[in-house]
Amino acid sequence: MSALTELGLAEARDGLRAKKFSAREITEDHIKAVEAARPLNAYLCETPEKALAMAAASDERLAKGEGKPLDGLPLAIKDLFCTEGVPTTAGSKILEGFKPPYESTVTSQLWRDGAVMLGKVNLDEFAMGSANITSAYGHVENPWRRKGDNHALVPGGSSGGSAAAVAARAALAATGTDTGGSIRQPAAFCGLVGLKPTYGRCSRWGVVAFASSLDQAGPMTRSVRDAAVMLQSMAGYDPKDSTSANVPLPNFEAALTGDIRGMRIGIPREYRIDGMPAEIETLWERGIEWLKAAGATPVEVSLKMTEYALPVYYIIAPAEASSNLARYDGERFGKRVNGDTLDAMYENTRAEGFGAEVRRRILIGTYVLSAGYYDAYYLKAQKVRALIAQDFDKAFESCDALLTPTAPSAAFGIGEKFDNPIQMYLNDVFTVTVNLAGLPGISVPAGLSSEGLPLGLQVIGKAFDEESVLRVGQVIEQAAQFTAKPAFIAGEA
Repeated sequence: MSALTELGLAEARDGLRAKKFSAREITEDHIKAVEAARPLNAYLCETPEKALAMAAASDERLAKGEGKPLDGLPLAIKDLFCTEGVPTTAGSKILEGFKPPYESTVTSQLWRDGAVMLGKVNLDEFAMGSANITSAYGHVENPWRRKGDNHALVPGGSSGGSAAAVAARAALAATGTDTGGSIRQPAAFCGLVGLKPTYGRCSRWGVVAFASSLDQAGPMTRSVRDAAVMLQSMAGYDPKDSTSANVPLPNFEAALTGDIRGMRIGIPREYRIDGMPAEIETLWERGIEWLKAAGATPVEVSLKMTEYALPVYYIIAPAEASSNLARYDGERFGKRVNGDTLDAMYENTRAEGFGAEVRRRILIGTYVLSAGYYDAYYLKAQKVRALIAQDFDKAFESCDALLTPTAPSAAFGIGEKFDNPIQMYLNDVFTVTVNLAGLPGISVPAGLSSEGLPLGLQVIGKAFDEESVLRVGQVIEQAAQFTAKPAFIAGEA
């Protein structure tokens, strides 16, 4: 790895402005890193020529002193964001060959601010998964390895390609999307910072939909400051998205004061689940002590509806997916597989175009929305979802933010949990509540497991209070002093 690929996003930004190196130089080094990272299968589409052209435009602006906020910074884009003229597959065969004639709002704002696109990165098909093993284009490998063991590990999902690319130094940062933990969990598995903003903070326009009331775009970076810098460009009101919130956009980087004195940090008792590994519990306690040392006060809170979060999520998310994916029928959208009749064409198209996990969730979603079951399942799940949100409202009466683990384990091996969908779904146990309530959350790398793998702590905040989430997250980051690097870039794998 070159010295330039080791820089963080904010460091690279400052170096470019100080003319220590050019946008072309840092882009060329990242293009080489993308090529070196091919064994991880993180990138589905590399765009080196486009990257160099964007870098040249950045260098021109920087030379004139007209640099934009992200000028010359090479990024990876999750292949769920539509990118004009560049293939967008959502990790599915049904969108193979699709080149959008338009740009998603989030990516258009990144390009507006001068960022450079290295390419599109892999993901679980239609963002459905927790391990990045459901992509039609093959699984992604985590750049980390267990100590003394070269068995390939999952990077987490669905934003596993984003996480692997950033951890392998094949991008300064990446976009992700989070429907039930798909930014935060892979960030924890890969030793990164992953920020899921408040629902409505970032536009969903031009992002291929999974579950419309849960999906939210966010940044994946190597530091909390980098996440603040990325979010500044990604966020903002978009009239094209009816769920976009027309609220003021604060200066997220300026919120990183390091001062959390007097803040009350809620510790939800229901997150101490049966069977949680001792090292996760120990890390959580260490995080509480770090925040106490920084002047915050931990207070125990109750989120009593937590036990219902996973079943509620796995009713609402598949129901919305069933509706959203109905458009991919070979007639309106998606590749077509012909049949003798219209019904046969639909069946052939969807059977060949969708993978097993997507088909499973469509079937679940269609079932819970069907006559006779809508009230029993979907309507009841929406009522419980409202109670989960009320839990958070009540908890925030006595605290300013919450601290929890991000995931119940470190990254696991490819092939270890694949035959048990329920086990896979349990990876989201600490993260789905945040999506159901529409709140912001951040995962920060806070230590290593006994096997030498990254573990994350999660900070959850009030709606549209990303500033507090970032501030508390940075305090954890500074206390943890996480400097470990994955085996892939340490030359051990």
